Amino acid sequence: MFDKSTYTARRAALSKAIDSGILLFLGNEETGMNYRDNWYHFKQDSTFLYYFAMNQASLAAIIDVDEGSSTIYGNELTVDDVVWTGPLPSIAEQAANVGVTNTAPAAALVDDLRTAMSKGRTIHFLPPYRDEHTLKLHHWLDIPAAQVADKASMPLIKTIIAQREIKTEAELVELDKAVDLTGDMHLAAMHASKAGMMEYEVSGLVNSTALMGGGELSFPIIFTQNGQTLHNHYHGNIIEKDRLILCDCGAQIPSGYAGDMTRTFPVNGTFSAKQAELYEVLDASFEASLAALKPGTAYKDIHLLAASIIFDGLKQAGLTKGDTDEAVAQGVHALFFPHGLGHQMGMDVHDMENLGEIHVGWDSQPKSTQFGLKSLRLGKALQAGIVLTVEPGIYLIPELIDMWRSENKFTDFLNYDKLEGYKDFGGMRVEEDWVITSDGARRLGKKVATSLKDIEAERLKALGK
Repeated sequence: MFDKSTYTARRAALSKAIDSGILLFLGNEETGMNYRDNWYHFKQDSTFLYYFAMNQASLAAIIDVDEGSSTIYGNELTVDDVVWTGPLPSIAEQAANVGVTNTAPAAALVDDLRTAMSKGRTIHFLPPYRDEHTLKLHHWLDIPAAQVADKASMPLIKTIIAQREIKTEAELVELDKAVDLTGDMHLAAMHASKAGMMEYEVSGLVNSTALMGGGELSFPIIFTQNGQTLHNHYHGNIIEKDRLILCDCGAQIPSGYAGDMTRTFPVNGTFSAKQAELYEVLDASFEASLAALKPGTAYKDIHLLAASIIFDGLKQAGLTKGDTDEAVAQGVHALFFPHGLGHQMGMDVHDMENLGEIHVGWDSQPKSTQFGLKSLRLGKALQAGIVLTVEPGIYLIPELIDMWRSENKFTDFLNYDKLEGYKDFGGMRVEEDWVITSDGARRLGKKVATSLKDIEAERLKALGK
C-alpha cells in the first residue's frame, strides 16, 4: 500500500467531484469453488483497494460527501476465525492506516443507508459484477435485483474512471515491478520450451515464476501451439517441433498492480519461411502502433493503422488483395485480426472494465458493431498517464475461413484458395505494456525480445544452438 496521505487525497478528490450524497463501496466476499469453505483465491475489488487499501473479505465503506467523512464497515475476527486465519490487525487499525477514523460493524451499514434514504439522500454505487453485490444492493436499497445495474451512479462511474486511469508516479513504479515479473515469466517460457514437452509443463513453470517472484497470476495463462484460438487455456498438447508457441500471461504483485504481455516464438528456434513472412508483417504493425502512441490520438485510429498494415502486408503472402483502405473500412482484416489492439491496465488487467467498457474505453460513446472492431476495448483519445497494452495479432482460424468462404464473403479482397494452405498455421500475437507520456509513450518493465531476429537469438541460445 501507499502512504496514508495518498488514500486521503484520493477520497478527497472523489468527494469534491460529486455534488452530494453517500458514495457506497462494496468489498468482495470469499467465494467457494465447489463447496462453501473451499475458496477461490481471494481478490479484492480494485476500486475498494484504490480508496481504502484493505485486502480483507466482507468489508464495505461509505464516503459521506456532505459531512466530509468516511466509514469502513466489517466484523472483527472471532477466535474461531483466528484458529484458521491467524491473527490480523483489527478493522480500526487497518482503517487508521489509510486515514479513516470511523469504523462500524457490518450490520450498521444497512441502518445507516436506510437513514440516509429516509432523508431523501442519494446513494451512489457502482455497477455490480458479482451476484453477491447485486443481492446486497437489492436488499439494502430496495431495488429489484434485475434493475440494480441500471441504477448505478453515472457521475460516480465517470469520476472514478477519470481519477483512476491517470496513473501517478508511485503507481507506475508498481506497474514497472509487475511488468518486470511478467517479463521473467515470458523468458522462463522462451527458455524452457522444447519439442516433446507437454504444454502444461511450461505453463506450470510460468506460473511458478510468478509465485517465486512474490506475485500471482493476473489472469489464467495462455500457453499454446494453437494460437489461432484467442483465449486458449488448454495446456494438454505435446509441443511439436515445427509449431509456433503463443504465450500470453501476466503477473499481479502484492500492491495489486498487474502486467500483461504476449510473445510468439518458434519451437525449433527459427521461424520457417512461411512463419517468418507473416511474423514480419505482425512486427511492422506492432512497431507502427508504438510509434503512434501520444496524447490526443484516438486509440481507435492506431488500431485501424495496425489493421491496415496487417492487411497490406498479407498481400505479399498472396492472402489478401485489393484496396487496403476499403478492405479495412469493411472489416476484411478481421479474418486475420479479430480482436482489438489493446486495453487499459492497472490493478485490473483490463483496468476498470467492471465499470463498463463503453465508459472506460470509449468515453460512453457508441461502439462499432462490426466484427473485429466491436472487440476493441479502448478507442478514445489518449491522455498522459494512461497505461495500456499494444497487442496486434495475426490468426488463421479454419472455422472462420470456412464460414466466410461458404458465404462468398469479401471475395474481392481475399484469396481463399491460397488461404487453404494456411489453415494449419495457428496464430501469433505480440503484446507490451506502455504508459502515455506528455510527448509520446514509455514501455513499462524490462524489454523482452519482440523482433524476429531477437526472438530467434533468445530461442537458439536457450536450445544451445
